[in-house]
Amino acid sequence: MAGKNNPWSYDEGLQQILMSEWSLSFTSLYNLLRAKLCPYFYVCTYQFTVLFRAAGLGGSDVITALISPTTRGLREAMKSEGIEFYMPFQEIRKGKSNASSSHLESGFANDSEGTGKDAENEEEQQLGCDNDEDDDDDDEGFLWLEEMGVQDKIKKPNNISIQLNKERHEVQLDHKPESVVLVKGTNTFTLLNFLMNCKSLVASAGPQAGLPPTLLSPVAFRGATMQMLKARSISIKAQVNSHYKDAFSLEIVGPIMPHSLHSLCMLLQSAQNGSFSAVCYSHEPTAVFNVGISNDKNIKESPGKDLCNCGIHPNTLSQLALSPMLGKSSIRTLEVSDYTYTWKV
Repeated sequence: MAGKNNPWSYDEGLQQILMSEWSLSFTSLYNLLRAKLCPYFYVCTYQFTVLFRAAGLGGSDVITALISPTTRGLREAMKSEGIEFYMPFQEIRKGKSNASSSHLESGFANDSEGTGKDAENEEEQQLGCDNDEDDDDDDEGFLWLEEMGVQDKIKKPNNISIQLNKERHEVQLDHKPESVVLVKGTNTFTLLNFLMNCKSLVASAGPQAGLPPTLLSPVAFRGATMQMLKARSISIKAQVNSHYKDAFSLEIVGPIMPHSLHSLCMLLQSAQNGSFSAVCYSHEPTAVFNVGISNDKNIKESPGKDLCNCGIHPNTLSQLALSPMLGKSSIRTLEVSDYTYTWKV
């Protein structure tokens, strides 16, 4: 039955044609992004989602791509293809460790030279990951056993066990928001080729079997089709104190992209005299795309003149150019009163 409804699921020739056309669409969309005629777009696979941003958006002056969630296998495959990437949450963790180590170093600055060396050793231990700390504890434990004269009765972990222990931390990140990876600059073009040649990008079973990933963009591109969001308006009587007041709600279902949400807010702000509320339901795996992608606070957060030709409202572009601040969270509720915005994540 599934084969009759989805003829591409068993026809390899048709799958190759679909993938070939998809590759042309993907390349076309990336070229629009590079030419600053497209602000951003999504690549939605059955395993992960990729967000490509044009230079000048998200607080970055180069093209960026965020992938979430990822697995160790995917990250290793990207490394083998020469794709340089960063893990923002791991960088944040290292930054906190460096700050903690600097604090320790300043605290011991007035100690003797011998104590200073000990502090440096402690600092290096603080910079290590949890697995390295476990290894140090194991070494200290074996030194203690050696002093007791019973070290021969205890089996010390071999190199393979130590390596597996280090890899365990990487595997624990799989499919979690912390596994998000960031690709910058020219590496995004290498990522483009990697995704087009990645066989695991297409599902081999299920309703999406044999279908290329979905491309979502705010602008038209080769092979694209326009999809309408489903909207439904409701009018009800809401009790306010001792009387009833007309209340109106608008329900919009579908992939609401960031620029659409901002445009809706501008529309409602004007139509409702600066007072309205909204409830948002996010696609959880993509909420992590709100993570900051740049540590340079001196970057000029401006979309630039060229990006203004992409068809997005200038006010919306100004918002998209700002560096994200929500981290792993997304806006759940939005309250607007007298043109003042408040939100909860």
